[in-house]
Amino acid sequence: MTTIGLIGSGNIGSTVARLAIDAGYDVVVSNSRGPETLVDLVEQLGDRARAATAAEAAEAGDLVVVTVPLHAYRQVPVEPLAGKTVIDTNNYYPERDGRIDALEDGTATTSGLLQAHLPQSHVVKVFNNIFFVALAALARPQGDERSTLPLFGDDEGAKAEVTAFLDALGYDAHDGGTLDESWRSENGRPVYVMPYASDGDVNSPSRGDAATVRELLAQADRSDVQPASQAAPPS
Repeated sequence: MTTIGLIGSGNIGSTVARLAIDAGYDVVVSNSRGPETLVDLVEQLGDRARAATAAEAAEAGDLVVVTVPLHAYRQVPVEPLAGKTVIDTNNYYPERDGRIDALEDGTATTSGLLQAHLPQSHVVKVFNNIFFVALAALARPQGDERSTLPLFGDDEGAKAEVTAFLDALGYDAHDGGTLDESWRSENGRPVYVMPYASDGDVNSPSRGDAATVRELLAQADRSDVQPASQAAPPS
């Protein structure tokens, strides 16, 4: 694997792009407004980055990161992502995305919606529960004290591929289960944002260790937390 495609280049997307370049990957970045709006970002990222359309980023990426607002997930290109592992960074914010009944009543998850839209791809949820400031700051080489990120997916090979990618970026992974369980890491749940924030300050990164991540995932209760958290969204 040499190239990471990014569909969406906001705070999380651009941070993942920078970490990927630092780890030796090439990146192809895209957004909904067109490659010409990404000139400054590409200049900041350097020679290993280029801008493209979403379809071109999907085609070019050996691994593709979808990091668009949830309300735009149906705009993600389908054909170029067939057979590929797709990382989903999304959360549900009703004030931004509009009310989605299947998420409100718990019959679907955000990543499940993307998986249904991309039936021939292998969706893995990760990066959705960490603020971009912490994501940039907490990457550590192997052997040092690392932060752990939960991931979820239905395909074991895809989860292994994403675990290796996280390792290259400087993070350990905790397998939280299938996409049906991915609500445990989303907006409003205990493992969302705060394990990586010092004294509740999302702009003051703090290590989120594996034991804490496991414990907080286990504490998650689908019935007692509203999806619309007041915490700052990661993306």
